Amino acid sequence: MDKSPRIIRRGLVLSGGGARAAYQVGVLKAIADICPKGGKNPFPIICGTSAGAINSAALAIYGESFRDAVHRLLHIWRNFHTAQVFRADALGVAASGAHWLLAMLVGGLGKHNPASLLDRRPLMDLLEEYVPCERIRQSIEKGVLDSICITASSYSIGKSIIFYESANPVAPWQRARRFGRPDVISNGHLLASSAIPFLFEAVKLGEDYYGDGSMRQTAPVSPAIHMGADRILVIGVTNPPDESIRAQQTEDYPSIAKVAGHILNSIFIDSMEADLERLRRINKTLSLIPRDKLDNGDVALRPIETLVIEPSEDIQKIAAKYQRDLPWPIRFLLRGIGAFGKEGGSLVSYLLFEKRFCRELIELGYEDAIKRRDELHAFLDIPTGIVTDDYL
Repeated sequence: MDKSPRIIRRGLVLSGGGARAAYQVGVLKAIADICPKGGKNPFPIICGTSAGAINSAALAIYGESFRDAVHRLLHIWRNFHTAQVFRADALGVAASGAHWLLAMLVGGLGKHNPASLLDRRPLMDLLEEYVPCERIRQSIEKGVLDSICITASSYSIGKSIIFYESANPVAPWQRARRFGRPDVISNGHLLASSAIPFLFEAVKLGEDYYGDGSMRQTAPVSPAIHMGADRILVIGVTNPPDESIRAQQTEDYPSIAKVAGHILNSIFIDSMEADLERLRRINKTLSLIPRDKLDNGDVALRPIETLVIEPSEDIQKIAAKYQRDLPWPIRFLLRGIGAFGKEGGSLVSYLLFEKRFCRELIELGYEDAIKRRDELHAFLDIPTGIVTDDYL
């Protein structure tokens, strides 16, 4: 019987959350400082959803040098402007608003009905310049990346589709409300995965239209497990929930912005918490099974080690400090639906692609990760060393 030590395969899971994904870059920056200089990507399996899909693709493309990949992400996120993601000029916002108003007044425009509230053509240009997805295959062929998974939601079948590109053949899989499908990852997949419903237009891939991958994503950690990861780092974009039950009475009817923020929170946050809780229960059950039974293959499941890093501060409150950094046409639009009141900050936090907000999230992510550097050293199998400060 082979007694050689089992190779640990590490996976990285980056969740969605619009502008909140800047926090992920701060955590990645801390990891880059912890890892040896010149080292390759420490995560051979990378899985991303929504804005996390774009960060994942950048890490996969520049996998030969993890620090270089993170440096590129830092350059983009630390200098972000809303106009790089969607049209925020007065003409663009007015044209979109007029289109919606006309469609409602005349009872619809048929094939010319508005598809989204905001125009994301600037993001398409940004991805073409900074995220050349055709280079993902080069990273795989060079052995610095094993696989990448990008999740999107199919509007035609109402299921979550995990598109994956891998060094080794992985059979497609089907589970409740989700499918794994091999494909060549492109910018189209990134745009589809990050197409927040109503705000951004759906993207056609093949014969189907797809929206944000966080919709109907019941098991966001599972793609990494399907790709063979046994040790997974999850970087979330919301602070841990307050488990206490407190009734907060209000005399005001909830604004449109509050309802929209609530919907986005349920899309981006709830499924991750539920999946991690389910994974912990499975691990606890497996710990009660004799080791020889697991090693002999009598049990199909295997224990999965996870490390979760989430914001230690409320991102919604941070967004409230910088909401006036948004271009005035967007502020005008959001103010009309109550986004600038005390109840609408959650919606703003998803759309606030402005450098002051992004920089504070990057710093928060860096600080949160550095506080847990001992755990990261153990997770990455790196001896404890001095943390440098090359990029901040």
